[in-house]
Amino acid sequence: MSTWSKNSTASKMLLSMLLFSELVAIDASKASERTTNMRIRISIADKVVSATVADNATARDFVSVLPLSVSMKDLFGREKYGDLPKALSENVPRKNTYEVGEIAYWSPAHQLAVYYQQDGESIASPGVISIAKIDAGAKAFNVPGSVKVTIFETNVTRAIENSS
Repeated sequence: MSTWSKNSTASKMLLSMLLFSELVAIDASKASERTTNMRIRISIADKVVSATVADNATARDFVSVLPLSVSMKDLFGREKYGDLPKALSENVPRKNTYEVGEIAYWSPAHQLAVYYQQDGESIASPGVISIAKIDAGAKAFNVPGSVKVTIFETNVTRAIENSS
């Protein structure tokens, strides 16, 4: 095989690798765009609140299980929590604090938590992973006992992508 032929083959392989890596990068970029500014709606009792989904792998996993109906119990008069149908990605930084209106993932028990009241306490180790933030109306969760909650995605883009 001539030097030109070897270089030509190597060049073609290099070009193919570059094109492939560019396509992967574009696809990853589109996946990220799908969660940036993604919105969900949460129905609790006779109220509906909206939330903005975080841009991380755990949030993307969470969106993949929607729509979701879940019974949520009260914990410490600050949060409602409920079981998710599957474990979510955990390759995201955790935190031991929360904000009112935050929706977070508690990985040890594969649970979803919605924080409606600040009590100044920290979240136990290993901490939670933020998956969304309620825009307004987190106090709708401040009701006694267990509640039935339905969560669904409101993005038209995803519905269109799924129908094609």
